[in-house]
Amino acid sequence: MRLKDKVVILTGASSGMGRAGALKFAEEGAKVVAVARRKERLEELVEASKNMEGEIYALAADVSKDEDIKRIVDETINRFGRVDVLVNNAGILDDYLSADNMTDEMWDRVLNVNLTAPMKLIRGVINHMIKQGSGNIINVASIGGLNGARGGMAYVTSKHGMIGMTKHIGYMFQDKGIRCNAIAPGSVRTEIGETVKNPNMAVLNKLMTGLQILPVTGEPEDIGNIMVFLASDESRFINGATIVADGGWTAF
Repeated sequence: MRLKDKVVILTGASSGMGRAGALKFAEEGAKVVAVARRKERLEELVEASKNMEGEIYALAADVSKDEDIKRIVDETINRFGRVDVLVNNAGILDDYLSADNMTDEMWDRVLNVNLTAPMKLIRGVINHMIKQGSGNIINVASIGGLNGARGGMAYVTSKHGMIGMTKHIGYMFQDKGIRCNAIAPGSVRTEIGETVKNPNMAVLNKLMTGLQILPVTGEPEDIGNIMVFLASDESRFINGATIVADGGWTAF
């Protein structure tokens, strides 16, 4: 068991990469606080982990709400007494809006979920990790955080910000026994596309040019495997880094 008795907070756990990651953490013996808005999906996740070495604790919460962020951290500490790993996985797309049609509402919503919420969760757990003398933060970014034409302006900006935040935290807290790394997935089979309600086709058509060179679409388990690797001691020398997992898409 690579993560036996490690306490993990994982957001966006009800589907896709989050669900896959939660199950893989449980397989490796971790105690996973699985966070998402859809309680029924979380209950299904708990049931799916029944025969695994670790355990999954379902916590229905909305990371865009300050009171829920506080509750996530408080319930984890109250139940398990510590937090070893935080995985900021929850995220949404914008409607492929650019500078000429971006609305304040869309900008604020995407930046809040994709960047501000992870910052607040990190702020909530960091002092607990400092007291422990150890901790591990994993931010699920995107190749949209490395390139300009992998989403709308708000999404791309949020993921660039997440990678910058990862580097800052990784360096500033390495002397406290805390690591922080990011994963930049390419195209993966998840439900994130459902967060797009009214796509701007002018922008989307331009972005589709890059899809012509997409070599392969990944599976959620591909990213879940990287989450577990980064959370384990096998990656102890990796800090402040961004691991690209896109099947070679950005190698073109």
